[in-house]
Amino acid sequence: MNKNKSFFIATCLSFISTSCMSSTETKQIASENTLFVEQAPKIFNKDGKNRKGWDAPTIADLDQDGFADILINDHGYGLRVMWNNQGKFAFPYDILMGDLHGVSVGDIDFDGQLDIIISRGGGSGSNARNAKIYSVDKQRQFKAWPDFKEPLALMRGRTVKFVDLDNDGDLDLLNFAFPSNSKESVKKTENYIYQNNGKGLLTLRSTIPMVHGDGQKTLVTDFNQDSHPDILIYGHGEVKAYQGNGDFTFTDVSKTILPFAINNVTAIAELDYDNDGDFDLIFTRGVEFEKGETFYNEQTKLLGFYTKRGAFRFDDLEIGDTLKIENYQAPWPETLPYIAEPGYKLSYQGETHSGRTINLISSDSFGFPDNITDKKGAFIGYVGNKKWRISGNMFSPFSGVIHNVKSYPKSAHREGLTDLLMENKNGKFIDISTNVGLVDNHHSTGAIVADIDNNGFSDLVIMRRGNLIQANSALVYLNQLSETDKRQFLKVAHHGVISPELGASGLSGEVIDYDLDGRLDLITGNERGQWHLFKNRQDNQNNFLKVTLPITMQNNTSTLGALVKVEACGNTQQKRVGSSGASYATSYDLNLHFGLGLCEKVESVTITWSNNHTSKYSEIKINKTLIVDS
Repeated sequence: MNKNKSFFIATCLSFISTSCMSSTETKQIASENTLFVEQAPKIFNKDGKNRKGWDAPTIADLDQDGFADILINDHGYGLRVMWNNQGKFAFPYDILMGDLHGVSVGDIDFDGQLDIIISRGGGSGSNARNAKIYSVDKQRQFKAWPDFKEPLALMRGRTVKFVDLDNDGDLDLLNFAFPSNSKESVKKTENYIYQNNGKGLLTLRSTIPMVHGDGQKTLVTDFNQDSHPDILIYGHGEVKAYQGNGDFTFTDVSKTILPFAINNVTAIAELDYDNDGDFDLIFTRGVEFEKGETFYNEQTKLLGFYTKRGAFRFDDLEIGDTLKIENYQAPWPETLPYIAEPGYKLSYQGETHSGRTINLISSDSFGFPDNITDKKGAFIGYVGNKKWRISGNMFSPFSGVIHNVKSYPKSAHREGLTDLLMENKNGKFIDISTNVGLVDNHHSTGAIVADIDNNGFSDLVIMRRGNLIQANSALVYLNQLSETDKRQFLKVAHHGVISPELGASGLSGEVIDYDLDGRLDLITGNERGQWHLFKNRQDNQNNFLKVTLPITMQNNTSTLGALVKVEACGNTQQKRVGSSGASYATSYDLNLHFGLGLCEKVESVTITWSNNHTSKYSEIKINKTLIVDS
């Protein structure tokens, strides 16, 4: 039997499949039990609050005990760590509070401790600050670094990514910011590139051209396989591809390597989908909610709303004497609404950063102000005939879900977009999305690449934006081999990766084997929602191999960015340490996972470090961990 087909058959046997044939239509795999199950608080001890999440979680074994920990970033609240206590996560511990964005982990001074850099926001331009660096030791103690003699630039920080840009073994820094709107900075880029002197001192070396809005989302890859890191910049306008020259300079090759202008991209991740030795790219696409957008469900009587940046007024709502708004999200300073004709501030006990439920009765809310144009905030009043009015002027995003709305006009919504799989052909990309089955239209927000079924090929989990008034289900695609020996992605019908909280929208996620059982699990986050841990419970007989790397290798060479290749039964897989679909952050999970299908022998494991030195291992046992010594 063809060995590649054995990978395919091993996976299909564990599912009741509607089709295992290639097609331009999306095919589904139905399973008797869900592929994933969400873990209860005794395993994943989250705080259960709906917060304004940011990007994907960052994965790293911060205390070096063998179990990967999780850094979660709740926008405007703070960065927290969930310590992994041998497969059970502790309640989130605060590291730094405030308006925070990108996070990256690595050992930048080669002292054996991991360092965390955190990009701080700039208060929409009113409070520019620089990134902060912390070290963490094996006793879980954090220590803040003082500023360098020449501090990192003050900015409205967005992206921070550690990467060895000059192949000397140490970690340099991409430090990108939302551009300043001041007149003197209109044409000045704030996309800074810093060089590491080998001892953790970061000095400004170069820049790349400015980008507009939230266009600082970044993927580090190597599309031309010259060992010099390349980057793709996205999030506003067309995707830009910059080829690294190995000397802290980059050349714009967008029009050369991309087949067409690609817009509305929400995440990019690298994967070798067909295991041919180069990295392909998955682009997720979608648009954000529009100002004043509403979603209504006639059956559940739920109305979801979203608005920002200016005045708004929703149609009067027929509800009755009691108004309930679930997951009411209104950022500072307009955290609480004004009520009734006098416009008194709602009294609320408790913190107001997270989503909360607001209940009002008509007798406490009679009337509506005559004039609200001179005051910022949301105004709510009972206007008679069982109707309520919600209007106002909000700067930051304002959202919620209103219960028991008798009827509401149907709203038009922007049509969804297809996600794109770009195959790497000698350093240039071609669109093969339709050929592999990625044809659905939706608004996607994030991509997770993982071999979910351990068949030796990368699968996809696509996070979706959702519509506020329903549980939000991700899309899970298994990478299968068709009868014509072509790779395709088959959609799993009942996968279990679902966020139930109302009023939230999808964000992103990461892969982790949190309990070291040989199956890859998922951590997902939501905007105005919660973080979730989903345990992988696939029960096929596929084998696996784990490769555990040290923080640093000999001669002060960082492991971040190392390329690991596994050869087994004619199938060659490759993964890059730290690579993920995170837009602003970089994980540092040193436990790399490789599915083997039914293969029972691993011929070799080859590691190419960022300084281009290689290490090779043979005679490796399956379903075990290969521990690479420094």
